Amino acid sequence: MRFLALFILTFLFWLLLTFSLSPANLVAGAAAALVTSLLFTKYFFVKVVKFIQPLRYFWLLVYLVIFTWECIKANFDVAYRVLHPAMPIKPGIVKVKLGLKSDFARTMLANSITMTPGTITVDIVGDELFVHWIYVKSEDPAVYSEMIAGRFEKYIKKIFE
Repeated sequence: MRFLALFILTFLFWLLLTFSLSPANLVAGAAAALVTSLLFTKYFFVKVVKFIQPLRYFWLLVYLVIFTWECIKANFDVAYRVLHPAMPIKPGIVKVKLGLKSDFARTMLANSITMTPGTITVDIVGDELFVHWIYVKSEDPAVYSEMIAGRFEKYIKKIFE
């Protein structure tokens, strides 16, 4: 079952990347999905049932909208800091407490934080993320954890856990 789920996901990803339904593209995509599935099935999710729950796809769409909005806001914030004559930055590494259980969900959160301008995930240690932040706005861990990961974490939990 895991093999089939991974094959279908990678084949659909191939079709999205190439955006072509020509016979040659379909054969190449099937071959790439087959090789990928053969090599990486053992690393795929244990509970494939999660992929057939439609509510998770709804929350994924909501998450993509929230993530896009947060990226746009962060881009403007970083641009302001770079273009400002005084360059108002206050960089630092903060420790963010995680409420996510699965490694995949934690990785998705870490990648989401890294893809947002002004932050980069440095390390994951146990239940904590270490994030380099361009402007540390608070010294209170609860406040900056909510500012950095709060909006992403609740949706990632609904999608992947």
